[in-house]
Amino acid sequence: MVNGPPHFTESTVFPREPGKNCRVYAFSKDGSLFAWASGEKVSVIDVTNNAPLHSLHLPKAVCLEFSPQNTVLATWQPYTTSKDGSAGTPNLQLYDVKTGACLKSFIQKKMQNWCPSWSDDEIICARNVNNEVHFFENNNFNTIANKLHLQKVNDFVLSPGPHPYKVAVCVPGSKGAPSFVRLYQYPNFTGPHAALANKSFFKADKVTMLWNKKATAVLVIASTEVDKTGASYYGEQTLHYIATNGESAVVQLPKNGPIYDVVWNSSSTEFCAVYGFMPAKATIFNLKCDPVFDFGTGPRNAACYSPHGHILVLAGFGNLRGQMEVWDVKNYRLISKPVASDSTYFAWCPDGEHILTATCAPRLRVNNGYKIWHYTGSVLYKHEVPSNGELWQVSWQPFLDGVFPAKAITYQAVPSEVPSGEPKVATAYRPPALRNKPVTNSKLHEEEPPQNMKPHPGSDKPLSKTALKNQRKHEAKKAAKQVFI
Repeated sequence: MVNGPPHFTESTVFPREPGKNCRVYAFSKDGSLFAWASGEKVSVIDVTNNAPLHSLHLPKAVCLEFSPQNTVLATWQPYTTSKDGSAGTPNLQLYDVKTGACLKSFIQKKMQNWCPSWSDDEIICARNVNNEVHFFENNNFNTIANKLHLQKVNDFVLSPGPHPYKVAVCVPGSKGAPSFVRLYQYPNFTGPHAALANKSFFKADKVTMLWNKKATAVLVIASTEVDKTGASYYGEQTLHYIATNGESAVVQLPKNGPIYDVVWNSSSTEFCAVYGFMPAKATIFNLKCDPVFDFGTGPRNAACYSPHGHILVLAGFGNLRGQMEVWDVKNYRLISKPVASDSTYFAWCPDGEHILTATCAPRLRVNNGYKIWHYTGSVLYKHEVPSNGELWQVSWQPFLDGVFPAKAITYQAVPSEVPSGEPKVATAYRPPALRNKPVTNSKLHEEEPPQNMKPHPGSDKPLSKTALKNQRKHEAKKAAKQVFI
């Protein structure tokens, strides 16, 4: 455990845990509790004073999670059946954090969506079991308080925030019937008019549902495994907006291609989508699904708002070079363009000022390590793992909302003694015959610049995509003529 900015020294409170089998840990939502699995046991401590709370004999634990109010620790071990083919032992355990007693054990075969979902106040808790969503109340797991039964429910998401609790459920299509997502208010699940909203769509093998912070709307990314037109290796994706007042819409994305990422702003009034064949577009939409600001095109496949919602990072990780664009989304101004090569992980610090990027195993097993950045582009700390070691997990200690107040945005890079160490971009190859001749700018893709989609005062409407393209061509021709005269 390392002290955060500005010190970056190893914590004296938490001693280093040796051993090669220590591969997973979890903080509680408020950052006060910490649990880790060593390959022999799961240990739980109080972070403030390193006071040991519990030691649980779970040698195969690979997933850990605390409930929102620190009442329950959920652990998951891979499911195994006995040699004679009889059912295996329960592999999902729920422990009382105060006493260390096991409250309940379940069989949970899949690692995907393994953890039960709690409401923020822990009044209700839900699990998806055999086409049903089972609801428990007040952490009493011996009695199912309610059931939401729909044929083949394969996913659900509880809304954040206080009562009234809402739940979004997804039922995949079969035998020519469409898939659908429905929103319900707990516990009103029965009757023809029980659903708050309903949206059905074809072309959906997989669905991702994202609630906004105020629990007033859900964004649904519907994906197919295969694009039947053959246009995309990624399959096809569509983006849908569903509000709890019953309104729904398809979000019209101006560029064809995959949807890489969609994120809500913490204000719950706008969201950002990154989409389209490379170079990808990024656009902010309002609750009417109208574009508000278009960031143009670039090498990016991820978006992440700062905790206070006033800064947005657009980035290209994974198979892209790791370029980041840090934007002030109140004034739509670019703050910085740092590069974090080979990053597999990105996270904002709860203070809204610092950023963590990391290269972790098993995604990449070379050049493992992490960097702490200031959003103005300066690298403040760099940790490289030795070539014979691997970095499996890295994250900030969480804090509750409101602990760190929002600060005014600065555009001046914060001073740093750490060089970013990014390799210089290689210049394009030029054959010997052209090396002494002037460079002509020929690009594979025509980069689109950022543009504000809000109508400007004095103008009736923002220019259409075609009008903008024609305007740019006209200006380029004019500029070319001036060069040759």
